Amino acid sequence: MREVLEPLLGWWRAGKPVGMATVVATFRSAPRPPGASMLVGPDGSAVGSVSGGCVEGAVYELAQEVVADGSPRLNRYGVSDDDAFEVGLVCGGILDVFVERVDPTTFPELGAIADDVAADRPVAIATVVDHPDPARVGARIVIRPDEDGEPVFSGTLGSDRIDAAVGDDALGMLAAGHSGVLGYGPDGERRGEGQRVFVWAFAPPPRMIVFGAIDFAAAVARMGGFLGYHVTVCDARPVFATASRFPSADEVVVSWPHTYLRAEADAGRVDRRTVLCVLTHDPKFDVPLLEVALRLPEVGYVGAMGSRRTHDDRLRRLEEAGLSAEEIGRLSSPIGLDLGARTPEETAVSIAAEIIAMQWGGGGQRLMETQGRIHHGSADVPSGTL
Repeated sequence: MREVLEPLLGWWRAGKPVGMATVVATFRSAPRPPGASMLVGPDGSAVGSVSGGCVEGAVYELAQEVVADGSPRLNRYGVSDDDAFEVGLVCGGILDVFVERVDPTTFPELGAIADDVAADRPVAIATVVDHPDPARVGARIVIRPDEDGEPVFSGTLGSDRIDAAVGDDALGMLAAGHSGVLGYGPDGERRGEGQRVFVWAFAPPPRMIVFGAIDFAAAVARMGGFLGYHVTVCDARPVFATASRFPSADEVVVSWPHTYLRAEADAGRVDRRTVLCVLTHDPKFDVPLLEVALRLPEVGYVGAMGSRRTHDDRLRRLEEAGLSAEEIGRLSSPIGLDLGARTPEETAVSIAAEIIAMQWGGGGQRLMETQGRIHHGSADVPSGTL
């Protein structure tokens, strides 16, 4: 929803009904992730995408029907359908798409949710997309964490039991920054089946902290912003760490890198979605910094720039500092994938490629030289039909 929120909010404030189609589950090589949305506006316009073009026509027609009759629907599109050649995914993937009517009556919480998203406050939206009782389909609850990390609810999915179960699970998905479908029994039984709830997790953007105010850092900051990270550039030298040198960064901090990272970690602002790019390649900066970084219990990625010689010297210094082999093994050094990169921009692509590969389990090979799925981490097609 995030990518279509602005036009959706405009129509919602004007009181005009909109058909909203959302990818709630994907299987095999589906081109768009859960949470990708397409709108069919009151003027007949289409905004956004659920499949990159493969099934948009069919979804568009369904959205118009849903706006007209007000009944939300869950449809599966893909090569397993009888009409695969007409609306199937040419890439071989399968999508579960939930289509609903959105207006101030059906979705009164949208304005407050938009405010949360704009302010980077964590909020999750849970919607029943499949249930034995058709009247329960489309029920929605909004979950926000309070100061103690407990769920605060707005709305209900139909019972205290399902609300409590989804609330706990949604907070976990918020912490991970992931959206997806959860399965329960008809009344929220954790070991049951029959009810599917889609959770949209709107977490604050993940962080990328770039250490070292050098020309490569400017390119990495631009790439980080492109990938959706909140980018911080940190360097102890005020003459180099300036906002004018790093216009793509969300913030530029003048501080000793290891001091800054320790303070951010102690404040709870470093988590498993955080990526750290150490570009200083100067022992007096990067060794104390890596001592902190590699000992953090939760961090998504730690990469350090430098030549093979610099890398070997860095490993020796880290061992002398008392880091274990397991801790040192978390370090990606030299940073990036072997793309033959030379310029700062090419190096930024190399670093981003490694971060993406580690996040999703990719091997970094050319796809033409690999077999099996293109998209790693996708689930197999579940048994049964919709």
